[in-house]
Amino acid sequence: MATMKFMCDAERCIECNGCVTACKNANEVEWGVQRRRVVTLNDGEHSEVSISVACMHCDDAPCIAVCPTETLYQRDDGIVLHDKDLCIGCGYCLYACPFGAPQFPKQNAFGERGKMDKCTFCAGGPAETQEEEYQKYGANRIAEGKLPLCAEMCSTKALLAGDAQEVADIFRQRVVQRGHKDGGWSGNPRADADSLAYDATRQG
Repeated sequence: MATMKFMCDAERCIECNGCVTACKNANEVEWGVQRRRVVTLNDGEHSEVSISVACMHCDDAPCIAVCPTETLYQRDDGIVLHDKDLCIGCGYCLYACPFGAPQFPKQNAFGERGKMDKCTFCAGGPAETQEEEYQKYGANRIAEGKLPLCAEMCSTKALLAGDAQEVADIFRQRVVQRGHKDGGWSGNPRADADSLAYDATRQG
């Protein structure tokens, strides 16, 4: 079975926030909850770079490991989902996540933050009916054979989503076509002609 992953190509991201808007429109999340956001480093400088960030659906997700109520779980295809009926709003998942993906509608103390919300890879969540699923978790585009709307709507195709191997192949081909001597890590002063990244771009 395919393992589903996100990847953002920082050299293509133009900080348009189209992915953020698409996510909001597809899932109609609560006010104050931001499942996806665009982070810009070195804003206004020549080294400025932007990247679209959400739940990365980690293989060994730390949020699952720390959740005391087993709210979070991982499907066979690698997508990490959550059961809002089990969430107690403790916030442990937020502290454990390196991407800051878990969101809470209220900024209050333990048990008063409200139910955790995060990116579901547009795969919905546990519910008895489609209406309840959409109300709690948003769109289930995966069940319809579609990719997450954030990736579908990315105007520069910086945000990739789908089978991890196919996503890696696409990015690898982009690195080769760009012709950077240091591959996908262009601008890195520590890279040199003998680096593995450069070797990966060699033909033949």
